[in-house]
Amino acid sequence: MTAARVPQIFSPHRRRARWRRALAEQRRDGAADFVFQSMAEDLQERLAFMNLRPVTALLSGDPTGLARAALAAQTETIRTIDPLEHDEEAAIDGAFDLIVSLGALDTVNDVPGALIHLRNALAPDGIAMVSFVGAGSLTNLRRALLAAEPDRPAARMHPMIDVQAGAALMQRAGFGRQVADGYPLRVRYGALDRLAEDLRSQALTNVLAAAPPPLSRTALQRAREAFLETADADGRVTETFEIVTLTGWKN
Repeated sequence: MTAARVPQIFSPHRRRARWRRALAEQRRDGAADFVFQSMAEDLQERLAFMNLRPVTALLSGDPTGLARAALAAQTETIRTIDPLEHDEEAAIDGAFDLIVSLGALDTVNDVPGALIHLRNALAPDGIAMVSFVGAGSLTNLRRALLAAEPDRPAARMHPMIDVQAGAALMQRAGFGRQVADGYPLRVRYGALDRLAEDLRSQALTNVLAAAPPPLSRTALQRAREAFLETADADGRVTETFEIVTLTGWKN
């Protein structure tokens, strides 16, 4: 029986290029890092709440270094995966007490397969924590991009995973126990261009396999104007990043 072919929604080449650009941006003073800072702080709080002090940990997707710093105080040995070299859809060598993946697994083509590889790389009773920007995020950006091309809008934003789907994916991957939850991270913007800059700095831009053409100058201006339609009295738009975290235990 032939295995079902995984749909190629995302481009691995574009994913690597996105990480390369984000890593370069994080070396620049003033680069946005609030998404990864929030994930790192949430990770630290979860480890403290669970009173978890893993001997060995594997960390993937940490362009700012903030998550590694959060882990350092509670973990004896930390192995960091280079996002430019690692294939999330391939097996991982080792047996870790804790595996942390930040901002990565939501844009792989075979999410269940990637989660299975994480589970297989855990030691008995090990824990995997996976965080990413999930469904319900960037609603103002979506609205602006639709307004930019009212007749034939191109696919410019990813399908996203919500909490319920995340829990089902963890169960499908064979984790003995799983918990899926999330929280909103809200940021105010005075311009669409600043939001786009923050997305580039944090590896959150488009990596669809079918890359859309650039917006024309006219369409881009329509998007800028539409983005500000929901601005408050200070001329700023509140954009939401829904941070989804999946936690799974290996039997």
